[in-house]
Order: sequence, then structure tokens, then C-alpha cells
Amino acid sequence: MKSRKKTLDIFSLSFLDIISCGFGAVVMLILIAKPDTAISQAGQSNISEMLATLVGLKNTVTITQQQIESELASLEALSVEQAAARQAQADLQKQQQQLAAADAALTDNISGLSLVESRLRQAALTTPRQNTPEVRSEAVGGIPVDSDYVVFIIDTSGSMQRIWSRVSREVVNVLNIHPEVKGFQILNDLGTSMISGYDGKWMSDTPATRNNVIRMFDKWSVVSNSSPVEGIETALRKYAKPNITTSIYVFGDDYTGGSFDNVIARITQQNRVLSNGQRLARIHGVGFLSMSSTERYGILMRELTKQNGGTYLALPP
Repeated sequence: MKSRKKTLDIFSLSFLDIISCGFGAVVMLILIAKPDTAISQAGQSNISEMLATLVGLKNTVTITQQQIESELASLEALSVEQAAARQAQADLQKQQQQLAAADAALTDNISGLSLVESRLRQAALTTPRQNTPEVRSEAVGGIPVDSDYVVFIIDTSGSMQRIWSRVSREVVNVLNIHPEVKGFQILNDLGTSMISGYDGKWMSDTPATRNNVIRMFDKWSVVSNSSPVEGIETALRKYAKPNITTSIYVFGDDYTGGSFDNVIARITQQNRVLSNGQRLARIHGVGFLSMSSTERYGILMRELTKQNGGTYLALPP
């Protein structure tokens, strides 16, 4: 019997099974791989959006920070302006207080000056001497004004400095009541000359000299012990001479020294009597009374002026 030759059928059931399995595997791989890709793309998209949002927020924060810094700078500038305004207001209030005090002091000065002028501008009293050459012996308001030279002894203590403008006015007023003054000098109560270049010398009484001296007097401030004794003794020693007529005016508001009798006796002895019966100098006193002042200055000057041919004048506060 003749054997048959087998033919190969590529489309057999086994081949189809293999192909189907392979195709199924490919489909399965595609199905498995496709969702991962979608998820990956979605994640990348979300990250990009988040990064964009983050950048936007960062920019917003930067802008907000700049605005806050600008507002803080404005607030700081406003605070500085407010502080300056408060300081200006305080300065203004201080100036107002100073002006009020100056106005009160000016009122006091005017009343005191009016009182002094009413006393010093009275009718001149003339007392002619018999059997002697004619000598000028006028007196204004009880104060003899017959001296050719005038020395001022000024208490420069703190209490006097507070009324310094008033003191300055009285210095000018005393010079004005003397009809003829050849020279004058200003010392403090310790005997120190206001102008060191004129120590031991007289300043000529001219309008220009007066103006210059008063301007310097307004700014004069030196150490004081509120005792005119040293100043009077210096004036008698340096300036009072037998061949000239001299008046010493002592301005003050207090006396801090000790004994009255010893001081009065010593100064009166130093202010010796000349051959013509007159002393080296007339000693006058001007007292600036206040609520805080004591009677010590008045006690000293009343007796001292009485024994040395002068007059004591007390000015009310």
C-alpha cells in the first residue's frame, strides 16, 4: 500500500491558538500601558499648573512685601513728622511761656522804673555854701548828683540775673540823672571790672561808650557771693581820689556777709574825710526787693550810705 504524503497546514488550530495568545498578550500590554501614560501626562500637567501657581504666588508675595515696606516707610516718615510737630508745639509753648514771663518782667520793670523816675526826677534842691567857692551840690530825689565820676558795684548773683534787664535800665537811669559825668566804671560785687582792659581806669561817658557798655552789660555773667563789701573796698582803693568827686552806686538784693558793724566801720574808715570836709566818695545803695529777698542788704546799705554821705533807695518788686 502506497503511503500518503502529509501536507503542512499553517492555519491549523494550534497555530491559530498561538497567534491568538500572542495577540491577546499584545492587547493586554497596550491596555495596561495606556492608563499609565495618561496618568503620567495628567501628573505632569498638574505639576506645571502648580509650578505656575507657585510662581504667581511668589510674585504676589513679593509685590505685597514691597507694598508693606512702602507703607512702613510712609508710617515711619509720618511718625517723624508727628514727632517734629510735637517738638515744634512744645517749643512754641515754651516760647509762649518765655514771652509771658518777659511780659510780666517788663510790666514789673515799667512799674519799678516809673517809681524810680518819679523819685529821681523831682525838682533839684540847691544848698549853697557860705564863704566857700561855688560847688555843684544838686540832689535829685534825695540823691546828690554832684559827682564827676560814677562807679557801679553790681551784684551778679542768680537772683539779680533774673531781673538783669531791669538792673540795666537802672544803671542807665542813674547815669542820666547826673548832669555831668566825666567817666564811669562798672564792677561786680567782688571788685572785678566788667571790661578788663579798663581795670583801674575810667570809661569816658559818651553816647557810643554807653551803648557799647550796655550791650556788654546785658550779656555779663560772672561769679558772685552776694556781698558788696569787696567791690566797695576796690572802688575806694582804685578809683576814689582826693582831687575828683566820686559817687559809688551799689546795686543788690542780698548780703551774705557776717557782721554789719565791723564792715560798716572798716569801709567808713577807708572812705576817709578830706580836708574840705567831704569824703573820698559818696556811697549810695539801690536795693531790688523781692519775695525771696531778706532785710540784710537793706540793713547794711541804710547805715553804710548814712555814714558815707549817700542815699539808700529800695525798689519794690
